[in-house]
Amino acid sequence: MANQNRIQNQNRNQSQIPSNRNPTPEDDFNLRETSPALGGGRVSGNDRAGTAFDLVEEMDYLYVRVVKAKELPAKDGNGSPSPFVEVKLGGFKSVTKHFGKVPNPEWNQVFSILTGRIQVPLIEISVKDKDRSGDDLIGMLVVDITDVPKRVPPDSPLAPQWYRLENSKRERVAGELMLAIWLGTQADEAFSEAWQFDASAVSGDGVTSIKSKVYLSPRLWYLRVNVIEAQELQLGDRNRHPEIFVKAWIGNMMLRTRISQSMNVCPLWNEDLMFAVAEPFEEQLVLSVEAKVGPNKDECLGKCTIPLQGVEKRLDFRPPAGRWYNLEKHTVSGDGQSNVTKLNSRVHLRNTLDGGYHVLDELTHYSSDLRPTAKQLWKPPIGVLELGILNAKNLLPMKTKDGQGMTDAYCVAKYGQKWIRTRTILNSFNPMWNEQYTWEVFDPCTVITIGVFDNCHLQGQNGGVQDSRIGKVRIRLSSLETDRVYTHLYPLIVLSPSGMKKMGEIQMAVRFSCCSLFDILQMYWQPLLPKLHYLHPLTCHQIDSLRYQATHIVSMRLNRAEPPLRKEVVEYMLDVGSNMWSIRRSKVNHYRIAGILSGFTSFCKWFNQVCTWKNPFITILVHILFLAFVCYPWMILSTIFLYIFLIGTWNYRGRPRHPPHMDIRLSQADTAHNDELDEEFDTYPTSQKHNDVVKMRYDRLRAVASRVQTVAGDLATQGERFYNLLSWRDPRATALFLIFCLIASIVLYVTPPKIVVIIMGFYAVRHPRFRDQVPCYPISFLRRLPARTDSLL
Repeated sequence: MANQNRIQNQNRNQSQIPSNRNPTPEDDFNLRETSPALGGGRVSGNDRAGTAFDLVEEMDYLYVRVVKAKELPAKDGNGSPSPFVEVKLGGFKSVTKHFGKVPNPEWNQVFSILTGRIQVPLIEISVKDKDRSGDDLIGMLVVDITDVPKRVPPDSPLAPQWYRLENSKRERVAGELMLAIWLGTQADEAFSEAWQFDASAVSGDGVTSIKSKVYLSPRLWYLRVNVIEAQELQLGDRNRHPEIFVKAWIGNMMLRTRISQSMNVCPLWNEDLMFAVAEPFEEQLVLSVEAKVGPNKDECLGKCTIPLQGVEKRLDFRPPAGRWYNLEKHTVSGDGQSNVTKLNSRVHLRNTLDGGYHVLDELTHYSSDLRPTAKQLWKPPIGVLELGILNAKNLLPMKTKDGQGMTDAYCVAKYGQKWIRTRTILNSFNPMWNEQYTWEVFDPCTVITIGVFDNCHLQGQNGGVQDSRIGKVRIRLSSLETDRVYTHLYPLIVLSPSGMKKMGEIQMAVRFSCCSLFDILQMYWQPLLPKLHYLHPLTCHQIDSLRYQATHIVSMRLNRAEPPLRKEVVEYMLDVGSNMWSIRRSKVNHYRIAGILSGFTSFCKWFNQVCTWKNPFITILVHILFLAFVCYPWMILSTIFLYIFLIGTWNYRGRPRHPPHMDIRLSQADTAHNDELDEEFDTYPTSQKHNDVVKMRYDRLRAVASRVQTVAGDLATQGERFYNLLSWRDPRATALFLIFCLIASIVLYVTPPKIVVIIMGFYAVRHPRFRDQVPCYPISFLRRLPARTDSLL
């Protein structure tokens, strides 16, 4: 009956998805609102905040927990057996790990399978001996599925029981097995640790990569190394002026100071070097004082190594205490041994871990967390974000096995420091996950990112194999209404060198719940980043470098988790490389700017129509409003704000009903040429081996850059002309402008302001018969002014 209800729910959900018999290509890439039968798992009026599985569909599972065995006999009664347990359910079979020579083993492993995939009424549970050849059966028991009890959380877990073992003839044999069998849902505590019966084809380390997991990205800090000075350096050549600098590196990241201006053995720098580091601090800070002795040749004057565990953590920008570090000389003897010699030289440093910054590991446009590093500066959460990952539909085959296409899909979601990974659904183009996760929200102006990937590590492959991208979805929390459940099918779109492709669709349920509406509204008046970013800002070069370091650290740490969250997955979720040159993105930004300016352009066209009397009624109405504003100037601002209020209220009817999604037209993905996409996905430095292709791309880049250069030059020219009105760069023009200012001040003093404004307004909207085709006097005068272009080479 449960299976029939579940099948009916799925059929009803499919029928409730809006369908279009003749969909257009654009409709195929749009959101589609759905009405799934949510409420699976634990449903309770007071059970919220991450424990209620009310954003997913209920899925019924059969669970088998194999706990332990006792008094197992060995072959011929000699020694101890090497036992393992085999659980068989029709064509599905799973086994536990085996123990060598242990008569009382403990496994405590859980197996599960969807009840809809059960085709037989009996479960066979066999205890076998790995050391036996031929008949390796120690004992077995058979359980009828109709006798299996059902557990409904939050009831306590079902207590395991001892079962006596029998042989294949149902005769009693020595040994007992403790296990528990029950029917439950994905809300069961055992769901996350259960091994799937249908995963028998997975081998090796791939078994761990099919389970759902929650990851926490490492806690990132900004390490500030203030290199002040050095003393008593020992130079190899004392007859020359030394050019001394300091190198600092952590792992594979190296920075260096400028060359000291004091050409002696006590150089002075007072320069900051910034690194991104992560807790726990596994690497050390290494500093090397070096002197430039020739082209591309440096001499090491001493090194020091500083453990990061002892570096001071500060919440503000209060100057820390400086410390002197003795330098050492590392040499290699003739027999290859490394020798360390202590020197009298030393270097003065101020090292701090700045906890008042937010370490940017994402683009600020897609940030999911904006809190400072130090937890002491964190504010209470303002709400809860709940995400139900339901299923995917019509996924494309990502790989082939035995000549057939297949996809082993899983989802990854990232918000704040919490990453989640769903279980892998094996060999399915319509996988059903129905997993729900919860995050605390500290800022509504943040973004959650959900990606779908194909698992390519099911057979334990490590080298050269990467999980394939299926698609990605971003949802901005501020675009969600509070306490509303959004259920949509999101298109999964991937852009590759061969072009844009729709890989399928993913169905999700999203809900943003707030603790207090006042707290959310108050966040809109707060700075986006912590205060230290504004009081002591980082340079653009530092931000780019530190973001690269942070994303590298996060990808490396999560790649070392068990099971690993692969490096290619983390980099795709963090949009690594999205700032690289792309002619497609350049076009996108051009059209975005044009779209923003379209309103101003439309207003200018309308005003030109008013001035040319294209519609006399509108022009006369503008004259009347203009006179009213001049006579009653206090009405100007109130009328403007009232007009804005009415426009906003009118636009409420057409407000967006759905969260934002990937827009292929805005992204120019449907019109990009193959060569442009190939250039976008090229490595940096380029891996293109054909010189003609590189030359063509370089020429195209120069053409685009020349247009940008022209626009920037025109803007700079206009600004310089306004500046040169008073700079006396053109003495006659400046004198004329000053005379005009003097006359204007006298006229404005003796003439009422209303009369001046009326004359200016009526002159601007005068009839076409009083107009000339040539530019007006002020524009002609401004265009004749000099700019700094005369000084350009």
